[in-house]
Amino acid sequence: MVFNRRAHFEEAENTPSNPNLQQPIGKIIERRYSRRGFLKGAGYGGLGVAAIGAMNPLTAAIASESDTLDRFAFEEIAHGVDTTHHVAEGYNADILIRWGDPLFAEAPTFDPHDQSADAQERQFGYNNDYVGFVPLEGRFDHGLLVVNHEYTNEELMFPGLPGPLDAHDFSGMTREMVEIEQAAHGVSVVEVKREAGRWHYIQDGRHNRRITPRSTEIALSGPVAGHDRVQTDADPEGRTVIGTLNNCAGGTTPWGTILTCEENFHGYFLGDAESHPEKDKLERYGVPGHSYAWGDFDRRFDISREPNEPNRFGWVVEIDPMDPQSTPVKRTALGRFKHEGAANMLTEDGRLVVYMGDDQRFDYVYKFVSRDVVNRADPAANRDLLDHGTLYVARFHDDGTVDWLPLEHGQGPLTEENGFASQADVLIDTRQAADALGATPMDRPEDVEGNPATGDVYVMLTNNDERTESQVDAVNPREDNTFGHIIEIITDGSHTATQNRWEVLVQCGNPADGDVGAMWNPATSDDGWFAAPDNCAVDARGRLWVTTDQGSNWPKSGTADGVWALETEGERRGTGKMFFRVPVGAEMCGPCFTPDDTAFFVAVQHPAADGIEAFEGHDGRSSFENPATRWPDFHGGMPPRPSIVSITRQGGGTVG
Repeated sequence: MVFNRRAHFEEAENTPSNPNLQQPIGKIIERRYSRRGFLKGAGYGGLGVAAIGAMNPLTAAIASESDTLDRFAFEEIAHGVDTTHHVAEGYNADILIRWGDPLFAEAPTFDPHDQSADAQERQFGYNNDYVGFVPLEGRFDHGLLVVNHEYTNEELMFPGLPGPLDAHDFSGMTREMVEIEQAAHGVSVVEVKREAGRWHYIQDGRHNRRITPRSTEIALSGPVAGHDRVQTDADPEGRTVIGTLNNCAGGTTPWGTILTCEENFHGYFLGDAESHPEKDKLERYGVPGHSYAWGDFDRRFDISREPNEPNRFGWVVEIDPMDPQSTPVKRTALGRFKHEGAANMLTEDGRLVVYMGDDQRFDYVYKFVSRDVVNRADPAANRDLLDHGTLYVARFHDDGTVDWLPLEHGQGPLTEENGFASQADVLIDTRQAADALGATPMDRPEDVEGNPATGDVYVMLTNNDERTESQVDAVNPREDNTFGHIIEIITDGSHTATQNRWEVLVQCGNPADGDVGAMWNPATSDDGWFAAPDNCAVDARGRLWVTTDQGSNWPKSGTADGVWALETEGERRGTGKMFFRVPVGAEMCGPCFTPDDTAFFVAVQHPAADGIEAFEGHDGRSSFENPATRWPDFHGGMPPRPSIVSITRQGGGTVG
């Protein structure tokens, strides 16, 4: 079987590395239900395990709620799986930019049979995930898109590549291919503009830029900068890293910079962990992951030759998109783990809080609170704001409260006697520090997003099919939790508080299947439920939009991934509504609105990759060599490429 890059990352995310699994979030949810009571009359608090497990939540709710006001005005689309994308009636969904599209005047036109690393560094990168929009001159119809390029699928991007490839056999990979892969990773900054109602990208825009792990210098800042555990032969001072990789989600700061997040960095390293001086520390992060051949050709990614290089990845990186000559910065005060996102909220006293998830089964939710107040009048004054502050990890309680535990050297168990000689050690070993504090292991926390309109914070818990029967002995007996759920943290206006409250917003999956144990508002239609929430966005009106990533599990739901509107307030709280659907095998990510809600950008990542063998009529892997996958209704008959799609209302107006 051909090695599937995404499937390998899924396996890594599925495999817990956390030894502290005494109190997974599933056990807490068993004893906690919605204070807002959208399942009114269910009486869950007094029901036994057997009774609750057999109950379909739809039958337990008040049917009259389905007649209440719908804040989302679009006509819902239907579940399904095919080779193109679909959007709600009355909207245009246009492919804005694709892998390989030239960003600069001298960049060549994309040709899959004539690729080079130099060309790829001047072209739009591969699998696109997070999307951020930065207005130019205050205009909402002209701005910069900042896009993460998370990873590459060699078996799809290189025509004629022999195989099968797997995690330890990279037959056919060459130095040139590895450099092309490196050039396809990282970040793209591209100027975009709306004209005659449609968005297009501007080739050779003056802000256009590629940031890659092949060639871009990135500074280390904060408590870890210069520490001996980040020093290498190439960087003996421990202050400059070449590149950023596996960039998943992110965030935009109030002063207009972008935070891009390094997630599954472990997979890029080869070598022998047994003889490594930090063997136990590496194991907690899954290093080396043996997912790429980079270490065969680039010594940085061989831990036997550069033992400290893994400590230089797994950070949040700040980028100034307005200055193409600026040096991106890895902000180490925000901790080192498999970052999914970095959602920004202003605190009640004007400081910045950044909410983050560590995307692996049984890992944690974090927040960082800056020491200093944001200067909104002078963006330059915030240049080092993210180097000073307190990183916290969450411990959830069954009484509906959540404690934020400070990851501060010298406090509690975070002492030299326990292996933390300094704050730099606490941050390099963030996972171990959180373990020591007794944080709550979660069901793979992905995006975490705040709602400025309410102050609430939404946590996407995509799934946990590693949960065993012994870990789920109460209300939601999903020892094989394929479908995930969403938690809401209620801040009551205080993001600096060390204790907040929490609720379950929805438990995902098909509510018509009583064995699934899904929880939705009864107003949710047959197409309004979804599985595996991944990324999310809150629009200017305070409404939540959720994108999904089922991976190769999409046949279990019977529908491709997409975008759903999800009501969070009032009697329709917990009601889903399907807005957009991706082609088979793709992941839906990167939801991003312009500030006036007149455009909605989404990222269609790795189309024709995940679970493609289950698609009816499929005949071989999607490649440039296989005519069976040259879909005529997608990209002009070429095999599908990762793309950014712009969605606008026909005739103008706001989306949704």
